[in-house]
Order: sequence, then C-alpha cells, then structure tokens
Amino acid sequence: MDNRIVDATEQDVDVFENNIRPQSLKEYVGQKEITENLKVFIEAAKIRNEPLDHVLLYGPPGLGKTTLSHIIANELGVNIKTASGPSIEKSGDLAAILSNLEPGDVLFIDEIHRMPKFIEEILYPAMEDFEIDLVLNSDGKSRTIKIDLPPFTLVGATTRAGDISSPLRDRFGIVSKLNYYSEDELLKIILRTSRVLDMPIKEEAARLIAARCRKTPRIANRLFKRVRDFALVKNIYEIDEELTEDSLKRLKVDEYGLDAVDIEYLTSLIKKFNGGPVGVETIATSIGEESSTIEDVVEPFLMQEGFIKRTPRGRVATEKSYEHLKIAHNKSLF
Repeated sequence: MDNRIVDATEQDVDVFENNIRPQSLKEYVGQKEITENLKVFIEAAKIRNEPLDHVLLYGPPGLGKTTLSHIIANELGVNIKTASGPSIEKSGDLAAILSNLEPGDVLFIDEIHRMPKFIEEILYPAMEDFEIDLVLNSDGKSRTIKIDLPPFTLVGATTRAGDISSPLRDRFGIVSKLNYYSEDELLKIILRTSRVLDMPIKEEAARLIAARCRKTPRIANRLFKRVRDFALVKNIYEIDEELTEDSLKRLKVDEYGLDAVDIEYLTSLIKKFNGGPVGVETIATSIGEESSTIEDVVEPFLMQEGFIKRTPRGRVATEKSYEHLKIAHNKSLF
C-alpha cells in the first residue's frame, strides 16, 4: 500500500472539488460557532508564534471536515500534509509521515478512528512532546531510538468519535462536532458553486436542491453537478426549477432527499422485518450494503429526520417511514 505523504497541492484530486472548496474561514459557509472559535484560536497561536493546538473534527460525512483542515493550514500560512488512518499500518509508516513534516505544518489524518491502537500509542508522545520512540529489532536484539520532531498541528477527522480511544481524544486541545446544515446555508453554497463553475441557476432551483441534499454540502454540490449535466446536454444555460425537478426525479432523489438506498433500507426494514427491531448487520445483508456504509452514511440522516429509531434491540421504523412509503401498519405494535 502506498503510504507516501504529499502536500495538498500535489494531490491528484478532483478538479470540481478543488474549484468549489473555500480557501478561508471568511469564505466558509455554515458551522458558525466552530469557525468563529477557530478564528480566535488560530490568531492566538500566531500571536504566540506557536503551532495551533491539535484539532479533532467529527460528524457525518460530507459536512466539511477536510475543507476545514485545509482552511486551518491556509489561515496559519503553513503547508498541509495528508494521510488516512487505514493507510498507517506500521510504526515505520507513522515515523515516515512525521519525519517529513516541517516546523508548523498541519498533518491531516482522515478516518483517524481506523488507525491501529499500537499506532495511536506511538502518536501520543508525538502530539505531546514532539518526539517518537521507535523499537528496532536486528540480530535478535531490540533497541529503542528517539526521534525529535518539529512542532506541528495534527488535525484528525472522523465520522465515529466514539471509536476513538479516550487517551487519543484527550490529547486534542480543540474538539469540534460538525452539524448538518440549514437550507439557507446550503442555498448559499449552491449559489456560490454556480458562480465558481459558471453555470447560472435560478434561486428557486437552487433552493430545491438545498431541500433535497440531506443537509449536506457535499451532496448539494454533487446534485448540482448532475443537474448541470442534464442542462448542458439539453442546451440549457440557466438551470431552472423545472429542469431541477426533472433531474432529481431521474436521479431518484425524493422530496425528503432520500435516494434509492434509503428507500431500499426502509422498505426492507418494514417489509422483511416487520418494522423492526432488527440489527444493522442484518439490514445491511438484506440490501447488499456494507454495515459501515449503513451506519456512517444512511442511518444518521434517517434518524435525524425521524424515519428510524435506534433501540437496544435494533433499528425500528417510525410512523413517518410508513407514511412516506405509503405502507399501512398496525400502530399497536409501536
């Protein structure tokens, strides 16, 4: 597996995402409390001429954790290096990443909850004292060497804060939870994306996307991109409400923002398992999806919107699910 660490500017990332990603806290829409606090913390760190305290960002996927990490580096005026938890498999992998840092750099580790526990333990002194101890084995003998590191800021991102061990979580000085976006915030994001990509959209059409994107900027931009495709093929140079409605229908995104996987999940829960309770592994198997995808992507929004409940015995469909799918049920079972 390639564990090479690279500057963000060197990554082979999607041009679309590069164009629409804000570069500063001023440009960033939403998460007002988090961005206002980060502005203070960053300014204070610059005044002290010290690295920013380590930052942990958590919340459902697509809310801007990666974007915020790049903005933090931009606001500090330093480089950002990126890695992912699953790619750090050996102590040597972590040592190579850390030894490539320059003073003040931001190290962004995505899916930090998926790092092996023994890697976490090596990371503790790196975060606290900017040094790591490595055990080397040769000729049947082992010895420990200490490597000094430049001061740096670790930004960890996770969709599962509960899977991060307490010792690791406690070493982050700044811990922020990203929440779902309001429709007005999403409208601003879509209109900005429209300007950046030079594809005009009427406000009514943009609001339609904002209402159906699961309160998530990444999905809002993805839907805009797909609607833009339909517009270009039809030689339409300003996206209107009619085109948007038709496009979303073809994409199988309904008025709540539920897509084909969501509907399949709810239908299976109700028809195959009598509305629950049933375990997530069983539901995942029944619809051919990974349980991690169900837990990280599908269920958070369904619970947020009141379509399902999570109980000690498993998932249960709510009245809202039956009504949305137009399936009758025995209310006495609830």
